[in-house]
Amino acid sequence: MKTRQIFDTYDRKGNQTIDKFRYCPRCGARCNSTSPPKNNRLRCSRCGFTLYQNPSPGVVVLIVDNDMILLGKRDNKVFMGGKWSLPGGFIEFDEDFLSAAHREIMEETGLSIKIISIISVVSNFLLPDLHTLVIVLLAKKISSTLRPGDDIVKLEWFPLSGPFPSMAFEADKHIINRYYKTKIAGTSVDPRFASL
Repeated sequence: MKTRQIFDTYDRKGNQTIDKFRYCPRCGARCNSTSPPKNNRLRCSRCGFTLYQNPSPGVVVLIVDNDMILLGKRDNKVFMGGKWSLPGGFIEFDEDFLSAAHREIMEETGLSIKIISIISVVSNFLLPDLHTLVIVLLAKKISSTLRPGDDIVKLEWFPLSGPFPSMAFEADKHIINRYYKTKIAGTSVDPRFASL
């Protein structure tokens, strides 16, 4: 099965200026599009600060246990609520991606995990103001009782072969299917951070 690492959920053609931020975080003056426009960047006309719009880094974890995988049903109050996804989330500014994975899995599932490998990295263009760069990890559960939390309201183990419930993200479907067909080992992670 081919590797796929870019997933689009909307038409990204053309320049779409995101006016989510209007004022400079440094001096408070109004920001304007750079001239000439470049990657929809905003520039402060007073202090010259350039406001970059970068994708948000995240991590998801494919937790495998005897040919079963763990999926979570997303809370209706979050993006793609009511649908299912691999557990994971955004990486905080002060944490590395492996620590973020352990934190997110504990928050969303109550499980302690052992991270085995990095099996992919994907770009998701979800909304004009929501682009993510996600590191996909393979892990196995170590201990604890399954307990939904944070943005997840229900957890279930599904056969790796499917069928699956209505999935929130195309990338998750591809990751699961690719792992099922290839059992790709991925790239090992620093063993000091594999378990907490």
